Amino acid sequence: MSEPLVIIGNGMAAARLVDELAKSALGRYAVAVIGDEPRLAYNRVLLSSVLAGEATSAEIELKSADWWRGRGVTLKYGCVATAFDPARREIDIAGHGSIKYSKLVLATGSTALRLNVPGADLPGVHTFRDSRDVDHLLALAAGKKRVVVVGGGLLGLEAAYGLSKAGASVTLIHLMDRLMERQLDAPAAALLKDVVERKGILVMLNANTASIHGTDKIESVELSDGRMIDADAVIFAAGIRPNTSLAKNAGLDVGRGIMVGDQLQTSQADIFALGECAEHRGTCYGLVEPAYEQARVLAAHLAGRKASYAGSVVATNLKVSGVSVFSAGDFMAADGQETILLNDAKRGIYKKLVIADGKLTGAVLVGDTRDALWYLELIRGNAAIAPMRGDIMFGKALALRNLPATDQRQQAA
Repeated sequence: MSEPLVIIGNGMAAARLVDELAKSALGRYAVAVIGDEPRLAYNRVLLSSVLAGEATSAEIELKSADWWRGRGVTLKYGCVATAFDPARREIDIAGHGSIKYSKLVLATGSTALRLNVPGADLPGVHTFRDSRDVDHLLALAAGKKRVVVVGGGLLGLEAAYGLSKAGASVTLIHLMDRLMERQLDAPAAALLKDVVERKGILVMLNANTASIHGTDKIESVELSDGRMIDADAVIFAAGIRPNTSLAKNAGLDVGRGIMVGDQLQTSQADIFALGECAEHRGTCYGLVEPAYEQARVLAAHLAGRKASYAGSVVATNLKVSGVSVFSAGDFMAADGQETILLNDAKRGIYKKLVIADGKLTGAVLVGDTRDALWYLELIRGNAAIAPMRGDIMFGKALALRNLPATDQRQQAA
């Protein structure tokens, strides 16, 4: 008889875990997935494309209903898990009774932060995190509203781009001195700012939100230096917080996220966590690729194979406001490390490679990311690059073509 395995959360991490389990442990588990969003799992990265009218909601679904059915998965979407009891191995679902489990996986994701400033509870203040938020933002754009987006990280830029393309007048404000400061160095961020502003989005840096003014609706946003920005709506996209309340209430160890070991197991037997809600070796990853790596390890472990997650080399490879952006590894370059730069502002292209001890340790690309995955392979593989040092900036094709035949075979391997 199949062992009941329940996944709380129906996002990208959960979908990838089910996919991996179907490959390695088909028939071993009777899988049920509980998700609070009233729809099938979708590619959250592409929400801004839906907002910008470049894709439909159906087009960003990860798997069809037939796919889930074909793998024997019980889907309970539009359902909220309110609590679980590790002793009874039972999950309470609002309005739907309870469900038993033998093994439980928490893939509860994260929640968009709302700044604690006066006026943050006014009508017209929204977040940008899931498909329900997109519906609100589409209505704003359709009304040609003046929108202030708070946050110049990935979420804020994507919200600003989608809203602007959909017809809103957008001002993006960011507390820091550059956009995407966790993923980009200063020159790359400056180039990104220039490209974003060419799309009609006003970007204000070193801008700290002090309050939101209005009575029964939003009228303006005040910055800490006294500047005022006229606005009809405000979108908070200034960070995320792991969803840990279910785990904490059930007695699991929780730090910033749900604490897990190298097999993604929590402090309670047969309960696991992965994705944005999980904290592994002190790190919560807010990116897709680490969640997918965790899913592969957890699926292998649940299938009875030896598998261990040692952490991820953080990499970003996305289109940000319509601009291709990639960063990976340690791209800031410490003392004694070598930096190779290509900065072509006219063409909107910036490339930075960081080399230490004859190996590629970090990379930043803006505008031209064709070789991003190759650079990532070199970083993760800790590969020696001395034979192609002179050509590495110009991409894989040229760098490998100019290598001796023996070195070409080694790189291909």
